[in-house]
Amino acid sequence: MKLKLSVITLLATVLSVSTAAADQLADIKSRGTLTCGTLGTAEPFSFADPATREIAGYDIDLCKGIADDMGVELQMKPMSVEARIPELVQGRVDVLAGNLGYTPERAEQIDYTTAYFVSLQKLLVKADSDFAALDDLGESRISAPKGSSSERYVREALPQATLLTFQDPPSAFLALAQSKVDSMILSEINAEKFVAQTGEKFKFIDQAVAEEFWGLGIRKNEPALLEQVNATLKRLEESGEGQKIFDKWLGEATAYKLKKPFKFDEPVSDPVLRPAR
Repeated sequence: MKLKLSVITLLATVLSVSTAAADQLADIKSRGTLTCGTLGTAEPFSFADPATREIAGYDIDLCKGIADDMGVELQMKPMSVEARIPELVQGRVDVLAGNLGYTPERAEQIDYTTAYFVSLQKLLVKADSDFAALDDLGESRISAPKGSSSERYVREALPQATLLTFQDPPSAFLALAQSKVDSMILSEINAEKFVAQTGEKFKFIDQAVAEEFWGLGIRKNEPALLEQVNATLKRLEESGEGQKIFDKWLGEATAYKLKKPFKFDEPVSDPVLRPAR
């Protein structure tokens, strides 16, 4: 009886060690699908294409490149800003491409790939308002997506302001459009699209609140997967395919007219915060 128990205990220990050492990259290849988490409401990064009713955008093309290099099918999973990191940590997605700005706090929970976008975080106000500088908004009402880095930047740069958080970027913008708040903080690229879509008159406060590096999120302790995704980003950079993806969604022929000021193989770093003077 004791021998049987010892054997069972040994088998349980082996299985436990095997599970703990599981390789997520191997699991992805074994099942044949890569699940990539995105917001699904943040054009041009990830949004519902009216023509196909499928999620499309900059993030999706990058995730497709990653899946192709792995030799697997891509599966997209839309989620809220607040749910991004929990969904990744709990293993419901393999890779997170959800406008994920780098912060030291987030880096304690997840691993970041090299940079795939650099974002200016700016405050948007109505064009007929008297707000012209960050200092003017010191005691104002500001909207931000709940759980976003934008929320954090406002708290640090304008600690006296009243911050109202919303479930997603469209809701935060609607609060500004309906004059429920005085301004909204968001990535400049996303805020520009809201302005273009509504046709209403808004303006940016010239001084950016922060300059933020975005990386793709990978669960901690998955070195093989992290190396694989970084290898794809490096390939996209060196082949010029990454530039084509950037130009397709964000370049000078689009409504955003941006130039790519970063390389896909450069490390992410702490955001540059510019508090009100």
